[in-house]
Amino acid sequence: MAELAAEAGITVRTLRFYRERKLIPPPRREGRVAWYNEHHLARLHTIAALLERGHTLGGIAELLAAFESGRDVGELLGLEDTIVAPWSEETPVRLTPEELADHFSGDVTVENLATSLDIGYLAVDGDEFVHISRRLLDASTELVAAGVPLAAVLDAGRQVRVHADALADIFTTLIRTHVLSDVLERAAAGRPPGPREADRIAETMEKLRPLSKGVLEAELSMAMDRRTRRELDHWLGAREAGGAAAEPGTQSEDGAAGGAPAPRDRD
Repeated sequence: MAELAAEAGITVRTLRFYRERKLIPPPRREGRVAWYNEHHLARLHTIAALLERGHTLGGIAELLAAFESGRDVGELLGLEDTIVAPWSEETPVRLTPEELADHFSGDVTVENLATSLDIGYLAVDGDEFVHISRRLLDASTELVAAGVPLAAVLDAGRQVRVHADALADIFTTLIRTHVLSDVLERAAAGRPPGPREADRIAETMEKLRPLSKGVLEAELSMAMDRRTRRELDHWLGAREAGGAAAEPGTQSEDGAAGGAPAPRDRD
């Protein structure tokens, strides 16, 4: 007990008090000897960090009980609100079945409804539908109005979702590896960030949100430019090839085929 207290930077009396309040688990006993390990030390670091953030011992006991029931350290200490705060700014839209049909000009079939529910674009709430995003709803409506079948729009949406998840994995890996690696390691070991570090994390995440969106918008815009140029070059190339193929069959000014001069009558 004395060694554990010294390692944690507290007194033996404080450690005993924590034991009485059941803030730390009991030690492993061998006869009259009580053995503490790194898990007890990590718990003491967690308690110290929570006290620093203004939690009471009663509140800490509740948090630790919740932790032992399966909730993670980030959720308990407010890191979840910092790291998992919504990156999107999407606004859900409530629609009656009639309003949904109006958006898609009668293209709302059972199959399309099932696909929308499967992707997660739509959810059912009582007698109404809830679309996950005003922007996605407006984009889908415009595409259908332009002549794209709703089934094709939904298939494209499913493919975009796959690529979007892959891009999110890239950004998440960058943040986890180069921004939050030390914080996550300490939190997993029971040493959560203090108020200043938590504020720094929140500030960093706020800066990263618009940066990630800016990168994706720039890359998508340039990719569309490249693809449009390739499509145009392909179209122009096919057009020129078609024109060249037609040359042998053209008529000259004299009316002869193939461009050769027409024979003239002799006197």
